[in-house]
Amino acid sequence: MKNMSATTSGGSSSEAMQLLSEISSILGTGLTEEQLAISVRLIETGVNPNALANVIRILQRESAAINNEQGGGDPSQHRL
Repeated sequence: MKNMSATTSGGSSSEAMQLLSEISSILGTGLTEEQLAISVRLIETGVNPNALANVIRILQRESAAINNEQGGGDPSQHRL
C-alpha cells in the first residue's frame, strides 16, 4: 500500500484520504476521518489490517454496551 500520510505533489495524499473516507462511509464503518487516518498510519507501520479491524469492532461493541448500560440514546450513534 502506498504511504498515504506522506506529503506528495498535487495533493494526492489528501485525495486518497478523502476517497478512503467516502469508502468508509459507504461501508458504514463508523470511523471518523481522524480514526481512519490513524488506522491507515498503523497499517503503514506494519500492523496487521485484519487484527486492527477485529480490535476496532470489539471496541465499538464495548462502547455501545457501555453507552446502553448508561441509558445512552440512539444505538447507531455508539460508534468508536
